[in-house]
Amino acid sequence: MSDDRYQSLADLPASIPVFPLAGALLLPRCQLPLNIFEPRYLKMVDDALRGERIIGMVQPDGEAAIAASRDADATPKLCAIGCAGRLTSWTETQDGRVLITLSGIARFRIVSELATTTPYRRCAVDWTEFEGDLTPDLGAEEVSRDRLLKILKTYLETHGLQADWQTIKQSSNETLVNSLSVISPYGPREKQALLEAKTIEDRNQMLIALTEIALQQTSPTSDNTVQ
Repeated sequence: MSDDRYQSLADLPASIPVFPLAGALLLPRCQLPLNIFEPRYLKMVDDALRGERIIGMVQPDGEAAIAASRDADATPKLCAIGCAGRLTSWTETQDGRVLITLSGIARFRIVSELATTTPYRRCAVDWTEFEGDLTPDLGAEEVSRDRLLKILKTYLETHGLQADWQTIKQSSNETLVNSLSVISPYGPREKQALLEAKTIEDRNQMLIALTEIALQQTSPTSDNTVQ
């Protein structure tokens, strides 16, 4: 999904609210559904709806992710790179939660965290090194699509899972690689590596390698060596 609002870096804000969430991955032109229930993030959503509707997804850094998961009031160090999304849908539930969808715009590098009176965190960000994220399918022609589909088929068969192959066949290379990265079952460290991959083909190769490792680990005859 492309959003014509964001044609150049000048269309993006210099600072954004950030939502630290371990294991969550948002990528350009992908969608990330979120269940918002903490008061500070409900406030963040309300403010975003009144403003630019942009929220930055970023993971807690390293061991901070573990500490943060144990303490709801913790303020963990953040990974340097995240991805911003536009709040494109939201639904309030009767029990006070908000179900939202973020549509990925571009990655960013955190410059600094800003002092703020809001209960959520806000950062000054630099988009420069990810300017290419604003161009749909940039570098997508380099993707080793057949190899990705082969390993995906093997993974699904190994785990007894089904896929909508008609939709997969109709997906662009960028959509295929990024969507599979977003829904992949890998941990926070692997998700961060997928996020930081420089090109779509780099991300594709990383996704293939991670899936090969996962298959080796589930094989009863595995010696944990990827051939």
